[in-house]
Amino acid sequence: MPVFVWKGKDRNNKTRKGEIEAPTENAVRAELIRIKIANFKIKPKPKDLFANVAFMQPKVGQADIILFCRQFSTMIDAGLPIIQCLEILHSQQENATFKKMLKTIKADVEGGQTFAEALGKYPKQFDDLFVNMIQAGEAGGILDTILRRLSAYMEKAAKLKGQIKGALTYPIVTLVIAFVVVAVIMVFVIPVFEEMFAGMGSALPTPTQIVVNMSRFTKGNIHFIIGGIVAFGFILKKFYATEKGRMICDDVALKLPVFGSLIRKAAVSKFTRTTGTMLSSGVSILDSLEIVAKTAGNKTIEKAVYETRAAIAEGRTMSDPLAESGVFPSMVCQMIAVGESTGALDAMLGKIADFYDEEVDQAVENMTALIEPFMLVFLGVVIGGLVVSMYLPIFKMAAAIG
Repeated sequence: MPVFVWKGKDRNNKTRKGEIEAPTENAVRAELIRIKIANFKIKPKPKDLFANVAFMQPKVGQADIILFCRQFSTMIDAGLPIIQCLEILHSQQENATFKKMLKTIKADVEGGQTFAEALGKYPKQFDDLFVNMIQAGEAGGILDTILRRLSAYMEKAAKLKGQIKGALTYPIVTLVIAFVVVAVIMVFVIPVFEEMFAGMGSALPTPTQIVVNMSRFTKGNIHFIIGGIVAFGFILKKFYATEKGRMICDDVALKLPVFGSLIRKAAVSKFTRTTGTMLSSGVSILDSLEIVAKTAGNKTIEKAVYETRAAIAEGRTMSDPLAESGVFPSMVCQMIAVGESTGALDAMLGKIADFYDEEVDQAVENMTALIEPFMLVFLGVVIGGLVVSMYLPIFKMAAAIG
């Protein structure tokens, strides 16, 4: 069926645009009149030459999913049926990939599948956590509430992820720039000074000789050095892809100075936020922990959560096996124990997550304040040391002339 693009004014005289799939242009015109769009223009949607080339299609990002949840919850709260909500969201969606997904999801729901089953066909965009919460919302008749919780959860998760990336980006970029600058100096700048010093007829100062020797080694083995770095990165990637390798790397990450504390706090925040959100939405604790373990992002955390789930299945509480794992801080385990004893575990988990969100904010600020002067001193020592060592023979020659 052909697709038509339209643009017009709504009842508030605001410009609206969208797409409608219809057999004829007259059918589109009738639909726009029905929804009270005036001064509209309609034209067939131009064909996309790359529509069937997967890697050239726009990706469905988390921001798209969050907006989808917010709009969907508003329409469900207003009393619109699911199929009509999907039709409206499909017609207004600008992301071509998401638009195709919504069309398929709508067709599946019309065919008798539940909304959760239709979403489950797209695991990259809607993970187990999302699908299970939607399923619980459908069963309990609180789909609008679940969608609001999901959008709030994803917004906080995206903020946390952005903070971690931001904290790690600065030192990594600085180190890469320092490495490139030092490599350029070693390969191109130092040899010029070496040729100039060759005619002096006297021994070079020890620091200068060391730098010259390092420059000769770097220039003569630059291909091997680059190859070694690439090979090391490739081997590390393959090692991390194995079960044992990822377990070792993730365990080491939690024990790193400065960074380890930040990673642990972020993991605790994610665990408590996800578990609390699922429990408050009606998902059972065993199913919640199963999903949380899969989405932990750290093998050490995942192992601890699976062991906790097994202990709960045997009749134990959540707090005891978490404390025995040694991964979660004692304060977290104590607060979870209080939540279990009072019957308000989901609310307690939410409070823990809020607390650790603030802890992550503070940790990022402290780490940034610590790293900036350290990186400046590091760059000053490395670059400054190279420059001074190259000028030492010139100072020596000036002193001799004097």
